[in-house]
Amino acid sequence: MHITREQAPLVWFHSEEKYFPSDIGSQVDNTRPEINFAVVEGYPTPLTLDNLDSLNANNGTDVYLTSKDDITKAPAWLNGVKPDTSGKTEGAVSATVIVNDHGNGHADVFYMYFTAFNWGGTVLGQEDWEYNMIRFVDGTPTQVWYSQHSFGQAFTYDCLEKQGSRPIAYSGNGSHAVYAISGPHDHTIPNVNLPNKGLLTDYTDQGTLWDPLLSAYFYSFDAGANAFTSYDPAHPTAWLRYVGKWGDQQFPDDDPRQSFILPGVDATARHTGGPTGPQDKQLNRTDVCPEAEGYVCNVRKELSALEE
Repeated sequence: MHITREQAPLVWFHSEEKYFPSDIGSQVDNTRPEINFAVVEGYPTPLTLDNLDSLNANNGTDVYLTSKDDITKAPAWLNGVKPDTSGKTEGAVSATVIVNDHGNGHADVFYMYFTAFNWGGTVLGQEDWEYNMIRFVDGTPTQVWYSQHSFGQAFTYDCLEKQGSRPIAYSGNGSHAVYAISGPHDHTIPNVNLPNKGLLTDYTDQGTLWDPLLSAYFYSFDAGANAFTSYDPAHPTAWLRYVGKWGDQQFPDDDPRQSFILPGVDATARHTGGPTGPQDKQLNRTDVCPEAEGYVCNVRKELSALEE
């Protein structure tokens, strides 16, 4: 486990951030499973991290963990927990570390960050799983993935900003997309981050520092068996097998709470649907980047304000 700790990322939240990392279990406590805006019949109560995978039995991929509260009323639990001066989200397990040992000295370690609410100024979404992945070869970190909305960016480990041996990540204000440098990131064009203000811009700076390892679950992943094993027997594993969505279903077009940045363009909806969880993040990938149609895995060898 030393490779997950000595080179684990540290995350800077923006100085104006309002929505911080959230307890994964509390998310389940504050939601109920729905399909097409109707509550799933016969789901176990209480629903917990120990039985969440039971929702997979019938159309599991269509399930949304839907807030019991109207999220447009800003219930307090969406705020998460601001890291304290030590970098810990006290009382909230808000990160998950997953190790996939491929053998032959090759291991991928995923550091996954959970927030209960995204605020992008014009785009809102409930729940988010952003993450870094570090690829190790013979115990040495070589490449790092930074997830950003629908895709992200990869860098060599050596070129990254670090605190000691721990690479730095910057969380977008409200959106929580993960970047390698501070400043504005215009991501209107996917996988091209421009250092200016565009239609869709994330902002990062050194506001509040978070150490995800201080409040995390730790697991190994066996790709052949598609199985998770906890390094701590007290940590639940069933929730990792849940294949549904973490958050509300996207509000219908005729819902008075819904609006669009660009009318008729679904991707610009103000209230978007919840994401899938860690099991859907291509934990057994070939490149440091996940596979995605139309994207090329470009591992950048330097940091710059123009991150193309």
